[in-house]
Amino acid sequence: MAHGHTITIEETDAHVRVVHGDQVLAETDRALLLRETGCPPRYYLPPEDVRLDLLTASDTSTHCPFKGDATYWSLPDAPDLVWAYPDPKPDVRQIKDHLCFYAPQVS
Repeated sequence: MAHGHTITIEETDAHVRVVHGDQVLAETDRALLLRETGCPPRYYLPPEDVRLDLLTASDTSTHCPFKGDATYWSLPDAPDLVWAYPDPKPDVRQIKDHLCFYAPQVS
């Protein structure tokens, strides 16, 4: 990790629910909470708890020097709404294949 840049990942018992329009896209009590310097905390959800059938794989990919290469999924009216790291760097291997949404509801 770069000097001064940290990433922590912890299991959380928060209830995370993702709703877009009137559709529930994901709901889980097994999210991972990732905190990264300079970024808002993000919840990464296990794929079993995400309605992948509603999402379409996107051509978008991004590279994070700390986490690796991300792939994205879209809804018809919400491009690149969801991302995941299929082959994350060793320091963050817990998030492998977990999906992250921009704006989940957490309770």
